[in-house]
Amino acid sequence: MKRVPSKQRNSQIHRDRDVRALSRLALLLFCGLVLASGFVFAAQQHFAAVQYGYKSEGLRRERERLLQEQQHLMLKKEQAFAPARLESEARGLGLRPLLVSQLGTQKANSRSQLPLAPALLNPSATFQR
Repeated sequence: MKRVPSKQRNSQIHRDRDVRALSRLALLLFCGLVLASGFVFAAQQHFAAVQYGYKSEGLRRERERLLQEQQHLMLKKEQAFAPARLESEARGLGLRPLLVSQLGTQKANSRSQLPLAPALLNPSATFQR
């Protein structure tokens, strides 16, 4: 293989800069950066969408759990206020059912025990029973 002889002086050779090649390289670099940033942005949006999907699934499961708990508590409330249970609880406290002889009726023309007071804003408007 033939090489350039070492007697050749390359230090005196001056190379001209190709401005068009430099501008093409700068344009290529800029296009590459735009393309890479587009991929990074798309990946970021994709990962955010996946994360929101996981969060919404967690919230959906939490909602279902809370609805089941609400149904369970409503059932317990209905069982606690069932007439049969209230009657047994009342008997446990020593209460007895109301007898017919304990019921009294009030005559229609008798007045209430409460005194009647005229209205403060409009003296002509009074409550009558």
